[in-house]
Amino acid sequence: MENKNSKLTIAILIGIMCMFLTLGISIQIKTVKSNTTTVGKTQSENQLRDSVLRWKEKYDSTYSKLETEEAVLETLRNDAANSNGSASDMSIKLEKYNLLLGYSDLVGKGVIVTLKDGDSTTGIGLPTNYIVHDEDLIELVNAFKNAGAEAISINDHRIVSKSGISCVGNVITINGDKVGAPFVIKGIGSTTQLYSALTMPGSYVELLKNAGVQVKIEQDEKEKIVIPRYEGSYKYNFARIAE
Repeated sequence: MENKNSKLTIAILIGIMCMFLTLGISIQIKTVKSNTTTVGKTQSENQLRDSVLRWKEKYDSTYSKLETEEAVLETLRNDAANSNGSASDMSIKLEKYNLLLGYSDLVGKGVIVTLKDGDSTTGIGLPTNYIVHDEDLIELVNAFKNAGAEAISINDHRIVSKSGISCVGNVITINGDKVGAPFVIKGIGSTTQLYSALTMPGSYVELLKNAGVQVKIEQDEKEKIVIPRYEGSYKYNFARIAE
């Protein structure tokens, strides 16, 4: 009987010890979790604070650059305002040079000459006599110039000092571009002076008509003749400014 009681007492003591041990382990686990959570929160807060500081530094740097650029812009504005008269003079000069070089679209009154190849019913002699050639266009351009034309074009190709009019086979090129009949030659200037020079007895226009070339001359007093700008460029391979 004593032996049984002794065993029961030992079992109860072991049970009590296990209960306290379990309670202790549970408390320890909760403590560890609490500490871990606190450490995690602290780390997150530190990372967030570092990120905010970095962005503030970037903002301060960017704002500083913006202030510098605004100061430079203000200086440029003041310089532009102070040199407005000079800029205006330069603009006027540039416009004048563009006009002289043919880099401006122009409109005005003048004369328009249209040339078409003739045929066997209107032409005289060989077909080459009543077909428009490059030299015919050159002669008419010179006639316009001699009559005081301020601007000339052929099929909307501006004629300037560097323009080339040539024939390659049966194709006429102007400023390097191929053109074909009808050839429309426009000249801006005194309508009366241009028309008189082009139609006077013995003129090249009369010579073309007599050869059988179809020629049409129009006068424009309403300033509706439009001559486009020169699309090429001026290049000097051998000439240079004399010192």
